[in-house]
Amino acid sequence: MENNITVFDCNLIYLPKIENRAGNITPIHNNIEIPFQIKRIFYLYDIPGGESRGAHAHKECHQFLVAASGAYEILLDDGKSKRLVQLNRPYIGLHIPPGIWASEINFSSGSICLVLASHEYSEDDYIRQYSDFLNYKK
Repeated sequence: MENNITVFDCNLIYLPKIENRAGNITPIHNNIEIPFQIKRIFYLYDIPGGESRGAHAHKECHQFLVAASGAYEILLDDGKSKRLVQLNRPYIGLHIPPGIWASEINFSSGSICLVLASHEYSEDDYIRQYSDFLNYKK
């Protein structure tokens, strides 16, 4: 991981939206719509309105977050700058490269946060204490 990654390297990506009168579909393919190979998929749900999740960084794992339902914000932090991004459409996602502290905040009731990850789960990849993150970025 390069420690010079900033919050401005986190990009909103508009996904394909195939419209149909019976409902829309958004396909996601490895290395096409998102800039990495997907190794893990998970989602957060049943989060009480106004609650927060996340608040960690990854050393190697890229993540791509989508508001599959509802809305929430992501507070991004690179140790120097902060950026707030809102997700509220199922065809727009946020790519978060490694080396960014991310907190998902202000969930609306009934929200579903879909996460596509470049790596399988490894506790060693997580930085869970903000002070450790700041040291890691130095």
